[in-house]
Amino acid sequence: MGEKIIGRGTWYDKMASEIIQREQKLGRSLSLLRTEMGLGASGFPHIGSLGDAARSFAVTLALREQGFRSELVAFCDDKDGLRKVPAGLPSSLEKYIGFPVSSVPDPYGCHESFGRHMSSLLLEALDKCGAEYHYMSAKGVYEKGMLNNEIRTLLSNAKHVGEIVQEEVGQERYTEVLPYFAVCGNCGRIYTTKALEYFPDENKVSYLCEGMEIKGKWLEGCGFKGEADVGKGEGKLTWKSEFAARWKALDIRFEAYGKDIADSVRVNDRICREILHYEPPSHARYEMFLDKSGKKISKSTGNVFTPQVWFRYGSPQSLILLMLKRFVGTRTLDVTDIPIYVNELDSLEDVYFGKRPVKDEKELARLKGLYEYCWALKPPPKPSIHVPYNLLTFLVKMAPKDRSDEFIREKLVSYGYLRKDQAIDEDLKNRIRYAANWINDFEEIKETAITLTAEERDAVAELVQVLNTEEDVDKIQNAIFNIAKRHNLEPAQFFKTLYTILIGAPQGPRLGPYILAMGKDNVNAALSKAVAIKPY
Repeated sequence: MGEKIIGRGTWYDKMASEIIQREQKLGRSLSLLRTEMGLGASGFPHIGSLGDAARSFAVTLALREQGFRSELVAFCDDKDGLRKVPAGLPSSLEKYIGFPVSSVPDPYGCHESFGRHMSSLLLEALDKCGAEYHYMSAKGVYEKGMLNNEIRTLLSNAKHVGEIVQEEVGQERYTEVLPYFAVCGNCGRIYTTKALEYFPDENKVSYLCEGMEIKGKWLEGCGFKGEADVGKGEGKLTWKSEFAARWKALDIRFEAYGKDIADSVRVNDRICREILHYEPPSHARYEMFLDKSGKKISKSTGNVFTPQVWFRYGSPQSLILLMLKRFVGTRTLDVTDIPIYVNELDSLEDVYFGKRPVKDEKELARLKGLYEYCWALKPPPKPSIHVPYNLLTFLVKMAPKDRSDEFIREKLVSYGYLRKDQAIDEDLKNRIRYAANWINDFEEIKETAITLTAEERDAVAELVQVLNTEEDVDKIQNAIFNIAKRHNLEPAQFFKTLYTILIGAPQGPRLGPYILAMGKDNVNAALSKAVAIKPY
């Protein structure tokens, strides 16, 4: 007998099962199982920020599927200080370096603060992707006193906190100062203050605004000495202890994290257990997305790839597929990868609706489950019309401006994607819009990477020669069959190879008419690139 399939057979179902078993062993209440993700508010949210949320929400859904009440807490770190002005924003914001982002004005003027504007971009993306979440602002949480008990315990045990930080990461700072940043009552900055002493009877800390090194530069403090009322949210815990306080106060049972904050998570796990006497949540560690140069995609480095950029060229579900298909391992990514994921989602949909057979029962369950999670467990009732991305961009490029929709529809009918009586539906309209945006912005599409055998390479090279002289549709179609046979290739497999090179999908319209419609020069250029030879 094979291994039992848990839930929908994905990693997320397995993780949910492990969380439930762990919580049962700990003897904790199972009435509400909360997952959490941190919502950055100090710069433009990037693709990785959405990944954190998408994965935690998938675990939330899996917990619900296994019969438990669960919710995702989207915790917005809007008490964080502004460390640098993000690329593309006015330099006038420099005067706010060190201020909590919730007290920095919105440079666009449409939200109450810089922090709210930035976090709203990620919330908007989550909404588009069908994620459900309970939004919490750090500013609101601190001002309402929701972490007060935990802050009191941590500040009363500051020496122990400092020892844990020193033992785990070698940082001595918190053996000398409290793990708390007060907002300076004089200049309004948060990172320039040093919290010196805690007065439990008044629930206040004394501080000195002396300055701090931020991003390699010294930010001078104003020299003010004062006291901050902890209970009124006049400051915040440092990252080296705030996670622990949140986990206990909000009763969090699962939080994924990126490897860049692995040290903070390790420190907080110990603080949670040893000082707050709360078993930290289950964790899963994921790796970062890198751009093609190998740099981490980040809001601070200026190479921001935002969810909004993705939505210009691809569907929300294709973006969720990017996030959920793999949990571990670093991946390089740029905008030119979007068509690959749009086509891959179509392939997954074919599996889900039984159009593409998968013999292995476990793999079939996993792929179907992955498709359902891409749709937040609300998949469409019937498959969409799958027109390969490359083909649509080509049609958009060729379409006359005055009758674009009519032209595209006629071609899709002639290629067999639409019936003669069938109109372009909403999903196809969106696909055409993505393709139009692509052609507007990039002119061409990245070829699908394909490795050819020596026989395939020779066959493709011969086809290039044929296309230089042949104009007849049927003769081109027949030539492809004959070339395949001459090179001991299965004709069906050779057609599949050609489709992959030309439209990025294993099948498509009849090749003879398509080659002539696309233009033989364009086809020859694509084929020649695939075999790494110069066009004849």
